[in-house]
Amino acid sequence: MKKIFLSLSLACALVTLGGCEKDLEQTPISNGSVPDFYKTAADFDQAMSAVYNSLRGFPDREVILSELRSDNMFAVSSIGSRDWDPVNNFSAALLVVNPYVADAWASDFSTIFRANTMLDQLAQNGAVTGSLRARYEGEAKFIRAFAYLDLVRKFGRVPVIDKPLIPQEVAKIPRADVATVYAQIEADLKAAISVLPAAYTGSGIGLTSGVGRVTNGAAKGLLALMYLTKSGPDYGIKGPGLNSNEYDKASALLDELINRTGTPQSAAYSLQTNYANIFSPTNENNSEVLFDLQYISNGLGTLGSSFMNVVVPDAFYTSTSAGNLALPFSAGSVEIKPVSNDLNNVSFTTTDTRRAATIQQGYTNAGTTDTRPFYKKYLNTAGKGTSRTDWGTNYIVLRYTDILMMKAECEVRGIGGTPATAAARLTPIRTRAGLPALTTLTLETLMEERRREFAGENLRWNDLMRSGLALTTMNAWAAREDAPPPNNKIVRPITANLLLLPVPQVELGSAPGLYTQNDGY
Repeated sequence: MKKIFLSLSLACALVTLGGCEKDLEQTPISNGSVPDFYKTAADFDQAMSAVYNSLRGFPDREVILSELRSDNMFAVSSIGSRDWDPVNNFSAALLVVNPYVADAWASDFSTIFRANTMLDQLAQNGAVTGSLRARYEGEAKFIRAFAYLDLVRKFGRVPVIDKPLIPQEVAKIPRADVATVYAQIEADLKAAISVLPAAYTGSGIGLTSGVGRVTNGAAKGLLALMYLTKSGPDYGIKGPGLNSNEYDKASALLDELINRTGTPQSAAYSLQTNYANIFSPTNENNSEVLFDLQYISNGLGTLGSSFMNVVVPDAFYTSTSAGNLALPFSAGSVEIKPVSNDLNNVSFTTTDTRRAATIQQGYTNAGTTDTRPFYKKYLNTAGKGTSRTDWGTNYIVLRYTDILMMKAECEVRGIGGTPATAAARLTPIRTRAGLPALTTLTLETLMEERRREFAGENLRWNDLMRSGLALTTMNAWAAREDAPPPNNKIVRPITANLLLLPVPQVELGSAPGLYTQNDGY
């Protein structure tokens, strides 16, 4: 299939952001003015692709800010001063100036700016009309909601902006309370659900086709996730949990997705029979995928992905352990970011087939063996390109197994079912993994099952947060996994204030006095 993403430089030119990353460091949210680019229907189609393209770096960042931040990884660098170290060890002082944290804020607001610009121009320009215009509005609102959900889960309160603004206007908008952010997300997703199609049948990215664009199923799934997140505990931190108890709303949406009928590409979703095949570059946009980020190898590294390399060292690709993954270029991370022993050897059992599909158990290169395990879930020679940023492998954001498990999450809380029906719902998932069925389920056992199913997919931190298990799980894990004081590499105990990321210092400095910092930083 032809994929949706444009290069970052082209996308920036299309919406005239005026320098992109550089300018984002100088203003708290985004830079640029309403562009004069939108004149024809083809212009709008290119610009819509540019909105999608703004998510290109999302998975690379999530490996660090979600997976590494959780009990799934224990990634102390060999020199102790890599950019990911403050995330791994919950260093409050260093996180304020951490580039991953700054990028999360800036990139999400860049995405929001592009979506806002698209929506503004659709309202003012008659070049696109009818169902196509409605679909573009749905796509832009979905992506804006996606960015705001990412922001609220990381930072709690953030500015809410629903139209393109110049920097001087942005500098007057304070952080909104979390409920207001959720209201924006909910309104956007409900609007998207009402206009987006159930599926796309075309194979291109033209005006009337495009497998890989967002659907109303993806919007329903994201809205259900929002309700679950909002219903979580507040921890006393003005974070994503509001104790709103909206599990019934999530359950109803999840039922709609589970009960859909039709063929996989036209309407319904279903589990893949082989776990590893879900992530294969030769099986993309399969029946399990509700929403993924599309990439393509073009030989230039401008359309491809690099997220699978964040945890893989260069030496692995030329090692005897790599097998058919051997690549002729420097493709991996500067060093291994290991999977935790707790995940690799405690949570996973030896009979769980997901373990072998997810984790590489070390490697040998040039006579030297490194026994540390690391993620390999997306690594496949079929997706390789010509450089470390040129992989043609899509990144799955939301898949059908998650829909089933979110429904089970409602059921264990007594909404739309019982712990017994929740356990039965997991039976095909566990059977696929080579495990026996369960007869009942608790929230804790469900979250551990999710941990194994989605290991390496960057969901673990947010699962812990919304389930209310973040503090107890992380502190118990740190005591087991980390070296004892004074040599420990993780701050103990992990306090509630450290569950949110700080507002980046560059944002505080761009508009002094506009934002208050999150507690604890």
